[in-house]
Amino acid sequence: MSKRLSKFSLAVLILLGLVVLAACSDGKTSDNAEKEGEGSSDEPLTLTFFNADGGEEKTFDDPVAKKITEKTGIKLEMDYPVGGNDEAIPLMIASGEYPDLIFAKGDIGKLIEAGGVIKLDDLIEEKGDNLKAMYGDQINRLRNSIEDPSIYTVGTYGVENAYWETSGTFQIQLDVLRELGYPEIRTLEDFEAALTEYYEKYPEIDGQKTLPLSLLGSDWRWLITVGNPAGFAAGLQDDGQWAVNDETGETSYKFLLPEFKEYFKWLNGMNAKGLLDPESFTQTYDTYISKLSSGRVLSVADQNWNFGDADKALVADGKEWRTYAPLPVTLGEEYKSQALKDYGFAGGWGIAISSTSEHQEEAFEFLDWMASEEAQILTNWGIEGENYDIVDGKRVMQEDDRERMNNDPDYAKETGVGYYVYPFPQWGNGAVDSEGQPITPNSEEQIVANYNSAEKEALKEYEMTNWIEWFPSTEELGRSNHGTVSNYTIPPGSDVQIIQQKADDLTEQKITQAILGDPADFDKAWEDMIAELEAMNIQKANEEMTQMTKDKMELWETNE
Repeated sequence: MSKRLSKFSLAVLILLGLVVLAACSDGKTSDNAEKEGEGSSDEPLTLTFFNADGGEEKTFDDPVAKKITEKTGIKLEMDYPVGGNDEAIPLMIASGEYPDLIFAKGDIGKLIEAGGVIKLDDLIEEKGDNLKAMYGDQINRLRNSIEDPSIYTVGTYGVENAYWETSGTFQIQLDVLRELGYPEIRTLEDFEAALTEYYEKYPEIDGQKTLPLSLLGSDWRWLITVGNPAGFAAGLQDDGQWAVNDETGETSYKFLLPEFKEYFKWLNGMNAKGLLDPESFTQTYDTYISKLSSGRVLSVADQNWNFGDADKALVADGKEWRTYAPLPVTLGEEYKSQALKDYGFAGGWGIAISSTSEHQEEAFEFLDWMASEEAQILTNWGIEGENYDIVDGKRVMQEDDRERMNNDPDYAKETGVGYYVYPFPQWGNGAVDSEGQPITPNSEEQIVANYNSAEKEALKEYEMTNWIEWFPSTEELGRSNHGTVSNYTIPPGSDVQIIQQKADDLTEQKITQAILGDPADFDKAWEDMIAELEAMNIQKANEEMTQMTKDKMELWETNE
């Protein structure tokens, strides 16, 4: 990582030298060059950008990227953590070498503490018209904390959100629904019964062993396919590793709740009955996606973005009935799925400008332009005439692009359409432009239109047009007062950060062992885990996180 950043720094120094030489040769200064795509040089200014959520090498030369450079005079040199390495930010801090732009996710607190990023308040006030218009009365959600209410980051999540689809819920193959006569599946008991009945009828699919439920608990995805579904089944919103009383701010480590024991005891039973993929805690991501793509996995508990490639592969292979339908499954009828919960603008994470960047103003102007209406249309829709057309005054995706967007996992990477939405500033899928048109192609109408033929047939049988009709509505659930704890910046080195890390390591290990163990040993295994959590002073972490949640609600003025 240090070598990569050193290369970045060298490139910037060389570029600066060329600019200075050019200015000396013609007696002109280079001030304001390249701003908004105008300047004395034909060469764009390169800004280095580290994206902690990226995982692939990519150059900034797709059609949308080129258009961004044309409009701003900026070109990005993008870098990502190698192999998902979570030590990238600490290595930057240790070396003192930073790229111009940094998306650090939850490590932003470490950068703030190290002085590695700058405060953006004055820049926003002086030249952040697009950002101010985007965030409006939710701009306080960008602020760091009660003690330090400065703004260090912008971007990551949409400001105006609409909830036309779910993600992270239990999902079941459409063919299971069809074969069983389109049953109503609301509880874990219903879910297990459907999987059992289908599995008994079809122990093999296309010559391979049928897998009723497969998880991916061998790496960081344990959190999203093992830990989080337990909370969703208990009717909790997504607060990462925490459970929050949204009225009082009281926060506790979620695995302490009795509902979590109930869920994992159910999963232990699924394993004992042979309904859980035996490789759920050892398989690699590629193996998991390969299994799903084969069509032999009947159900998952996963985020759509994590298995989307498998879904596209199934459609491309003509296996629409092997794709999945989201389910509002909970522990029992008394619990309510929070899948369509409105968190408001999440704040917290975002893109920061490094304190060592020699192009801080240009970097800020670039981020502000990315918040403009022009940029939002470009990054979401692509280029007029190439990716979309204006029909009767409205933007309409070209059919080839619409097809590739739905079925080609390389579409965004190759065209740039949709690629530069996250983690940059974004209006959100509920926003409209100055002419009242949706700012993204992902309107509810388009989502419904994009359903494959099997989905449409299954929905018709259930007398629905959209899967969300199964779920409690966004209006019914209301907006979260505290946002989501999963986006809070926990102070590095704090008691809560240290205790949570120990607790996370413990629960991942112990819960995995309990799931795979003998059902007769489950209660004892769970009791031992709770005792270890209490011994590491998990209650102190609860108290600190409760105060942090209450402070966040005060900062956002949602505690009244």
